[in-house]
This record gives sequence, structure tokens and C-alpha cells, in this order.
Amino acid sequence: MIYWHISEWIKRLFPDLIWDIRTADKKLYLTFDDGPTPDITDKILEILDHYNARATFFCLGRNVEHYPEIYQRIIQKNHRIGNHTYSHLKGWKTSHKEYFQDIELAHQFIKSDLFRPPYGQIRRSQIEYLKKRYKIIMWEVMSHDYQTLVSKERSLKAVFRHAREGSIIVFHDSMKASEKVLYILPKVLEEFSNKGFTFEVIDG
Repeated sequence: MIYWHISEWIKRLFPDLIWDIRTADKKLYLTFDDGPTPDITDKILEILDHYNARATFFCLGRNVEHYPEIYQRIIQKNHRIGNHTYSHLKGWKTSHKEYFQDIELAHQFIKSDLFRPPYGQIRRSQIEYLKKRYKIIMWEVMSHDYQTLVSKERSLKAVFRHAREGSIIVFHDSMKASEKVLYILPKVLEEFSNKGFTFEVIDG
């Protein structure tokens, strides 16, 4: 089953995680996971520039290590960055020691107090440990741009339907998601810009 939107009861169940940024202002918080990725991240940066939009990029340490010049472009363009682990580990299936070491390794390349767990998988004990150092950022709306069985039209429709003031929305600047995200992103920016929304970074 595909979940496009996080319900309020899940948010209440995990109050230490940041699911949205409640505001009466017309603001959206676009986020991108799993980069930086050659070509794809740069194209996303160009699209964001065109709409004067800022975003938050949750980067993998191994990708930052391999593509530091792309990572620096993200920062130079006044976007925010966050830690997404070094090697995209699943918190539910990884020992605490290995998981925390992987996050610390990523921190050597990504200086940020924002963290997003890959796959959204994180145990309560991991939350308790990490919240002392990081704001743990989840999401309210998932585009599922990486899902091969989800059409780009369906993904776009879901974002239009569920995004609201203060929503944190997830996209991916990865090869797997490239076709969909490059189709969806400009349409989301156009639609919500026309409705008076701005696109902001998540503050650390």
C-alpha cells in the first residue's frame, strides 16, 4: 500500500519527530533525499532557481564524498542541507552501534543539525539518542517519485491534493527518481506559486 500523506495520529504517536511546520502563512518545505547526484541535482537546482524557491537537501555522506562540487553548489545557492546517513541504512534492521557510526561518518562531510532517517525507519531508542544532537525531520507528503509502479501523473496529483500550508514534501534527487521528479517539480512550483505560496528551507 502506498501512503501519500502522514495521518495526525502517527504524528501524535511520535511527537519528537518533525512532520510538518505548522503555519498560517502560505509556505511549503520542499525536501530532496539521497543526493547529490550528477546531472539530476544540478537540474533540480536550476528549476528551483527559476521559481526563486529554496529547499532542503538530505544528503548521503558517500555521495557528498564522491561529488563535493555538487554539494557545494547546493550550499552556495542558499539551500539547506541535512544528514541522511553515509550509506542509506535502515534503522529498523541495523544495530545502534553501526547506525550511529554511519551517521557520524556522514557528519564528517555534512555539517548540519538536521537528520532524516532513510526509508523513514527509526526506532524509539534511536530517536532518543539522536534528538539530543539533531532535529529529526520526517514529512507530511511523499511524492513517491522513486516508485516504478507509480506514474508521474499520479504522483503529481497526490502532491497537489495533500500539500497545504506548512507541509514538508519529499522528492528525490536520484537517478531512480529522475524522470518523475523533473516532470513533477516544475509543475508543483508553478501551481503553488500561482496560489501565492513561497518555498522555504527547514531551519536548523
